[in-house]
Amino acid sequence: MQRFLLVCSVLLSCVFFAQNRLNLIPYPQNVEWLKGEFIIPKNFKLDQDLPRQETEFFKKQTRNLLAFGTGKKETAHLVNVLFAPQSEGKPRENEKYAIEISPRQIIISSNTKQGYFLALQTLTQLLRQYKDSGKIPAMKIEDKPKFAWRGMHLDVCRHFFTVDEVKQYIDYLAMYKLNTFHWHLTDDQGWRIEIKKYPKLTQIGSRRKESMIGAYVDNTFDGKPYGPYFYTQDQIREVVKYAAERHITVVPEIEMPGHALAALSAYPELACTKGPFEPATQWGVFDDVFCPKEETFAFLENVLNEVMQLFPSQYIHIGGDECPKTRWKECAHCQELIRKNNLKDEHGLQSYFIHRIEKYVNSKGRKIIGWDEILEGGLAPNAAVMSWTGIKGGVEAAKSGHFAVMTPGAYCYFDHYQGDPATEPNAFGGFTPLDKVYSYQPVPEELNAEQAKYILGVQANLWTEYILDFKQVQYMIFPRLMALSEVAWGTSDPKNYKEFEGRVINEFRTLDEMGVNYAKSIYNINGKVIPAGNGVAYELSTSQNPSGIRYTTDGTEPQANSQTYSNPVPVSKSMTIKSGYFENGQLKSAVSSQGFIVSKTTGKKIDLEQQPSENYSFGGAFTLVDGIIGNQRQLGKTWLGFQGKDVVATIDFGQAKPFSEVYFNTLDNKGSWIHFAKSAQVFVSDNGTDFKMIKETGKEEILAAKGKIRLQVGNQKAKYLKIKIENAGIIPAGNPGADSKAWLFVDEIGAN
Repeated sequence: MQRFLLVCSVLLSCVFFAQNRLNLIPYPQNVEWLKGEFIIPKNFKLDQDLPRQETEFFKKQTRNLLAFGTGKKETAHLVNVLFAPQSEGKPRENEKYAIEISPRQIIISSNTKQGYFLALQTLTQLLRQYKDSGKIPAMKIEDKPKFAWRGMHLDVCRHFFTVDEVKQYIDYLAMYKLNTFHWHLTDDQGWRIEIKKYPKLTQIGSRRKESMIGAYVDNTFDGKPYGPYFYTQDQIREVVKYAAERHITVVPEIEMPGHALAALSAYPELACTKGPFEPATQWGVFDDVFCPKEETFAFLENVLNEVMQLFPSQYIHIGGDECPKTRWKECAHCQELIRKNNLKDEHGLQSYFIHRIEKYVNSKGRKIIGWDEILEGGLAPNAAVMSWTGIKGGVEAAKSGHFAVMTPGAYCYFDHYQGDPATEPNAFGGFTPLDKVYSYQPVPEELNAEQAKYILGVQANLWTEYILDFKQVQYMIFPRLMALSEVAWGTSDPKNYKEFEGRVINEFRTLDEMGVNYAKSIYNINGKVIPAGNGVAYELSTSQNPSGIRYTTDGTEPQANSQTYSNPVPVSKSMTIKSGYFENGQLKSAVSSQGFIVSKTTGKKIDLEQQPSENYSFGGAFTLVDGIIGNQRQLGKTWLGFQGKDVVATIDFGQAKPFSEVYFNTLDNKGSWIHFAKSAQVFVSDNGTDFKMIKETGKEEILAAKGKIRLQVGNQKAKYLKIKIENAGIIPAGNPGADSKAWLFVDEIGAN
């Protein structure tokens, strides 16, 4: 209630707002304002019996804000009170804290050193906010997180980052009260952890002959050897200790049974075929995986022995995702194993594999967690699920009494674009801006109160195919990490996003002082296509004063004297709208550019029989009639993606319209399981019920057109247009992801 009153007061008094808004991220559960002010002293006195490790980190964080003294003259000081014993098995209670700021002193109450540490992060942000005035309003904060797992992931296999850079990453997590660092250490493109029993893993598996560069559709390579790059066991211990000092758990990931090419390059006898193999130079998914034979399990158990000695985490991540079954189908040993153990099929064999690994890990007093594909063929008894393909895996796990961490790609993949793809550095694809991350609610609506208890928390993932250095790591996680932190803490409120956005902009000053290369997409113009009458309009917005938006509709660059934006711009013909934000006559943002190709379908009512994947659904069905042709180099926000599904779209013109051509675009990138459409059929109807097919095209024509389909349908006149674009189906042998469902990407369905 206090926070609501504070936000309301902003509307009444800008002065009061400036003095009393707390620029805290994540926002606390409860803030109570008290009388008076705490004057920040020249020498800040600390009680001598404060927890040393946490206090030293606080001193490091605030060295530019405070001078610390121990003399008798200092009366304002920090006191910590440990008021209760640690709550066994209740991590959220162990992270509970309170801060009471009075004119005389600051008192932190906490159950544990962990709670004390989290309180210090809040206090550090308060000191930064009020450093200019030199005084902090008196207040009482009572706080604890909603979720026990508040995680951030880093892939060091596609591109490697030094120990010092990993430590910086961990510091960022600590600043915003995240408590889990998921370290992705092995994959097809590199093995990054020293295993003493198997030295060839790093001698051979930690290097590759070159790397894929450019957009995912280019399939070009840099021709430069990469590596050897890996962490020694001493370095691993150093990082784990560093994280523990910041009350962050490091969860290692050792991929199995898929994503294993780097390991198979070193030990080819663990595969179903003889090889030879080499670490992958492309991104994507590959057919050669671990073969479930006894020597493979002995190898993995030995690897896990060393991993578990290095990482004290309760959970060990075993991957389990994107494991093609091609080699297992062709392998006599695998087929015999399926028969001998009465397994249903190769998916049952994957379940057998995961069960065996889990049983071994459990025998060592640990638990496994894996991506949601570990549900295939039946979930291992004590396994937890990391739900990335959507929320379905997490829902299934929770309903069956298994813990789940929610990390759906549509909200939690920070390798996606966060601004207009045309003005952003090259990214993997998708479109996950700050407001979308902030809108995520980790507990699915499908779960009742008892089932919801199995949602451990939320995590964001940073895959590094297109992230070449640590500056780009910073760019991709900031400011989205701030949104994640508030979602994980449980105080996010999508209805008040603009208030959160203001806190983010304030926090940029801290990032500037730290030299962090954060994304400034928040300052750029955001464009959204909306239905308008019988067509569409382009709605522009910015985090700044909207009166500063200038735009053009003729493709020229916006200037300070260009049209001032006030209402959505009508799009009645093909045009290019360019926009920018200006202050005092100066351009303060990147110039955003959006081209429109208007056809007879633009802005019309459209229905889809099957919905796109959650990860590639931005804008929904309307994306297919918004007048925007997708950029083939950027999945971004202009494409809809369907895995294993056909696109069946019905467009209502409103009245009978003449047309003679129907067009759409589709993509092909087999390394990412994306295939051209198999076929397409066009239908017309006058009543929306009885449809007649007027055109059909097949795979050869689609291949010849390279996915840019223009179908001449003769002189037609109809009220309804239906198009069926057939998915390639199950990926055939010899292709990455064989035996899995192909992806179909479609952008605009037009008619002329």
